[in-house]
Amino acid sequence: MASLLLTDAPATHVRLITLNRPERRNAMTAELCSALHAELDAIAADRSCRVVVITGAPPAFCVGLDLGGYGSSPGADGSDEARDQLANQEHMSRLILKVRATPQPVIAAVNGAAAGFGLALSLASDIRYAVPEAVFRAVFLNVGVSNCDMGTSWLLPRLVGAARAHELMLTGRTYGAEEGQTYGLSHLLVDDGKGLATGMELAERVATNAPMSNFAIMHALPRIAETDPGSGLFAESLMASVASSTDEAKARLRDFLEKRGKKVLRG
Repeated sequence: MASLLLTDAPATHVRLITLNRPERRNAMTAELCSALHAELDAIAADRSCRVVVITGAPPAFCVGLDLGGYGSSPGADGSDEARDQLANQEHMSRLILKVRATPQPVIAAVNGAAAGFGLALSLASDIRYAVPEAVFRAVFLNVGVSNCDMGTSWLLPRLVGAARAHELMLTGRTYGAEEGQTYGLSHLLVDDGKGLATGMELAERVATNAPMSNFAIMHALPRIAETDPGSGLFAESLMASVASSTDEAKARLRDFLEKRGKKVLRG
């Protein structure tokens, strides 16, 4: 299982996760999904980790479910086909929820095709960037299944708008990184060969933030987006109060004021 998923700590406070089934273009299986579940659980409990980067071993990010055979999720024992199928579906869909619930920011480095489950995995991430060769596709429709799958129907409209999401999901067409960027799907379009390096630069920058600052954003932003302005402002106030009371926040404020004072004295 370990070989299906490569993990590394290439920079301080940064964890890199690489889907490692290049011969199958990182298509998802039960084993790979279980490995991702376990790794994200470990990361969530690791306070030394402040940012997560997810990518795929070239040439793809993840082309979706392995149509050659997903395998069996934990608990699927062959005794009831319908329940086993539901267990497999939930095994994958809970991973999308887990990415969303990860307390650290998650950056998707989309270095190739992101289709089906791979699209959902990129959508679940907090920040996405893509190389020019990357392509996106809601592919479930093309194998006789609804494109309302793996959280795509919830996540995609929030990123690109309802009308665009309807068009992309009803046609199941492939669209490139540049088109995806115009929709707001990918935040950065980076040169081929520099994709991971660009993602790491972004991760290292975010990792320099105070941990509670990142936590406050990760905790509050998705909830505030789904509530009324008054409740949202109150949630912001609570998170700001907690974040500003930490020792690190107080030290950073002192450093900032000291540097500003020196700048004023220098004229």
